Amino acid sequence: MIKEQAPKISTGQVEHIAKLARIELTEKEKGKFSNELSSILNYVDKLNKVDTKNIKPIQQITGLESITRNDEAEKRNSETRNKILEQAPDKKDNYFKVPKILE
Repeated sequence: MIKEQAPKISTGQVEHIAKLARIELTEKEKGKFSNELSSILNYVDKLNKVDTKNIKPIQQITGLESITRNDEAEKRNSETRNKILEQAPDKKDNYFKVPKILE
């Protein structure tokens, strides 16, 4: 029986992902993550091969209803807005000012 495996993630691909995530990795970590990511993709490949034709899709298994509120914008008066802005460490006009994170 031939064991099929998902394509191995190279250390070059790990380096690329780390660069996108703006993290630095040692050579040892690159090798470790290359193996771990390859293992994860291999597992996902196995899951994709499972026959689910006769399985009814479900969204959740508890039967409970969601208790979260609807995501709706609330109207605020200027007094409330000013109180919130007063707590900001840095602001410009009526907006929070945050450090630039993208180049």
